[in-house]
Amino acid sequence: MLLRKKISFYLEDIETPTGRSINLIITGLVLLSSVIFVSETFSISNELRNILTYVDSVILLIFALEYLLRFWCAENKYQFLFSLYSVIDLIAILPFFIGWIDISFIRLFRWLRILRLLRFLDPKNLPGHLTTEDSLILTRIIFTLFAIVFVYAGLIYQVENPVNPESFRTFLDAAYFAVVTMTTVGFGDVIPISETGRFLTIMMIFTGIALIPWQIGDLIKQVVKSANEVEIPCQNCGLLLHDPDANFCKICGSKLDKEEII
Repeated sequence: MLLRKKISFYLEDIETPTGRSINLIITGLVLLSSVIFVSETFSISNELRNILTYVDSVILLIFALEYLLRFWCAENKYQFLFSLYSVIDLIAILPFFIGWIDISFIRLFRWLRILRLLRFLDPKNLPGHLTTEDSLILTRIIFTLFAIVFVYAGLIYQVENPVNPESFRTFLDAAYFAVVTMTTVGFGDVIPISETGRFLTIMMIFTGIALIPWQIGDLIKQVVKSANEVEIPCQNCGLLLHDPDANFCKICGSKLDKEEII
């Protein structure tokens, strides 16, 4: 029982050096796994490809172990299984559990690993200069836009490359198609030919129409809001930016010294 509580603490903690190191390592592995798969879509030597495949398998094993540890430590295991982050984690590690079955579409799930980073977009998990509400919102918006493009590009590449390698040669081609499609520019120079690829294209268009303008609109509002703020340092918590007419800190509520305006 004591061991389980200790493991659970360090998996969520970012205050102690151990907890912070564990969470940073997990974040780094998510990014490294994504970089590896993007690299494998380009022309590289077989030796380097084998090395990358081996490293990626080790990372996937670590993800599987982390998921099992989180499940073991969860007090309410039913709630854990159906939480958003747990579902993302499970889908991302499915290749490890059923990799021995020849199901080609299961490789699509590996691109959901990038969504695991949502776990770390919490105010307590961000560096000091990103702990304000406005900075957190900006970070979430930018990351959401990046994650949407990244995941869709990965999915369309996995689907179209085997049947349409001339149009979808690398991940860069897929990312180009995803951006062009979701922004509804639609140059038409790259066209999916499979039914699954066309279905994904429809989903991209719907996402671009419904989600992208909303995210960009929020981003613009936050940028304009931040541009209108002035530097009035809070003597209590150290927050620097406040509204020009603010008399109290929006984080800790301490009275602001307007004479400290920079």
